[in-house]
Amino acid sequence: MQNNPMRIPYDELFSVLMKILVNLDFEEDRARLCAQLFADTSRDGVYSHGLNRFPQFVRMIRSGVVLVNAEPHLLASFGALERWNGNSGPGNLNAWHCMERAIAISREHGIGCVALANTNHWMRGGSYGWQAAEAAVIGICWTNTLPNLPPWGASDPRVGNNPLIIAVPRAAGHVVLDMAMSQFSYGALASYRMRREALPVAGGFDLAGNLTRDPAAIEASKRPLPIGYWKGSGLALVLDIVAALLSGGFATHQIAPEPERETRISQVFIAMDPFALDKSGASRNVADEIIEHLQWKQSESGGAVRYPGERVLQTRKQNLAEGIPVDPEIWREVRSLI
Repeated sequence: MQNNPMRIPYDELFSVLMKILVNLDFEEDRARLCAQLFADTSRDGVYSHGLNRFPQFVRMIRSGVVLVNAEPHLLASFGALERWNGNSGPGNLNAWHCMERAIAISREHGIGCVALANTNHWMRGGSYGWQAAEAAVIGICWTNTLPNLPPWGASDPRVGNNPLIIAVPRAAGHVVLDMAMSQFSYGALASYRMRREALPVAGGFDLAGNLTRDPAAIEASKRPLPIGYWKGSGLALVLDIVAALLSGGFATHQIAPEPERETRISQVFIAMDPFALDKSGASRNVADEIIEHLQWKQSESGGAVRYPGERVLQTRKQNLAEGIPVDPEIWREVRSLI
């Protein structure tokens, strides 16, 4: 996002994306959900995976990487565990479907786990955490990616920057943790670079191997810093292993390293009914009590202590009232696709 973005009403943004998808031969209902997921992502302030990612999504459709009318199908099931094939369909639609399926299974078993192979980039992983929370279940999901994160002790990318999402429903505001395995995702690096801003803390290495706050230097070196150093590196590795094992799909080292050929990804979606074992409802205030304790005192900087997802709610409210911030060049590019 540039320093002086223009603002577009949400309905206009959604309408433009919807028209483009219909022109790309999406069925109307699928075009509507796909456009909504992109628009909601920008509405919530994750610009790098909303409108900004849309032109790449269109290019991947036109190159045949993303098959617009391909839908996931069930491969195997055992109790609360299912394995699905995404058939190279749109990644956000496949992900939405699989979280819906995990939620449905959790209604019967208390927990549902759906593993998905052969899919495409799911765009904003947090979308499926919010989806679960809105359905009043705890949601956990993650995806593997192309190799774009150097493991601790190496300088070349061998593991994926595998996003992990954990969501907890709460009437006063869902708690939704949406985190990459690097200190800053590649999308966040691009956003800082486009705004011509330095990162608030060191986010990776430059070409000379020095820690830096320069997002462009990190993009050039392809050496983002794992969260927690070796801990983030290890977490990225095990997320990849579990996703590939459960789905029967590709692991990171088998995925094409070029972003516009990143396909056949493996993902896991888990939904848990937090009250399945608590029919009395005694635990319904637990999350509220924890958040209240978290925010009891101000942070050392003087600002309010935020829980994961709180800023999203604030950004959503502002953007719906004032319009969605968009980069003028990207908006012109997207409109030209109609």
